[in-house]
Amino acid sequence: MHRRRRTALLLSAVMAAAPLLAACGSDAHPGAAAVVGGQRITVAQLEGRVKEVRAAQRAAVTDDAQYAQAVAQTGTLTRDTLHSMVLDQVLQRAAEDAGITVTTHEVQEMRAGLEQQAGGAEGLRKAWLQQYGIPPQRLDENLRLQLEAQKLATELGTNTSQPAFWNALSKASKALGVDLNPRYGSWDARKVSRVDAKTPWVREVSTAGTQRTT
Repeated sequence: MHRRRRTALLLSAVMAAAPLLAACGSDAHPGAAAVVGGQRITVAQLEGRVKEVRAAQRAAVTDDAQYAQAVAQTGTLTRDTLHSMVLDQVLQRAAEDAGITVTTHEVQEMRAGLEQQAGGAEGLRKAWLQQYGIPPQRLDENLRLQLEAQKLATELGTNTSQPAFWNALSKASKALGVDLNPRYGSWDARKVSRVDAKTPWVREVSTAGTQRTT
């Protein structure tokens, strides 16, 4: 798949510092990192997802220096994770609108094939974490989304890199009315992408003690 840096759905390689941000939202949606289709993605849920990635990375890297280096080299995990969480819902809406469904058996088949390519289950888990920032407990969920994207593209007679696919996601995005907490930027429904807000006074502090300016 293409556009990896643009979406987690397409396995974007997003690893970054987990911020310790105050759980405050916009005036309209206090405590929300985003509102998608009237449903809140809370700051606590977002931070929980970020912690899952960090915990998996910590478990995979026993050397403190290597772990600190991995954290320092990546600085947008929270924002990219929110992007992914929103995009997942946008894709699910687009797939639902197109009558697309994915079975557990299909996910299992896809996983089995990938495990064979990766040299086993552990190899696949490590590869998805290292390359795409997907923790082990989210692997099946990610594969289901991959299959939804593939099926949607097939239904549209295109592939996931072509405008027709992204137009379908844009339509679903507009229908859902995505609203981001300004702390995390804004959502461009036409591009189906999160956009950074220019707020140099907002700072993120990583769990490794590295401070960054957003």
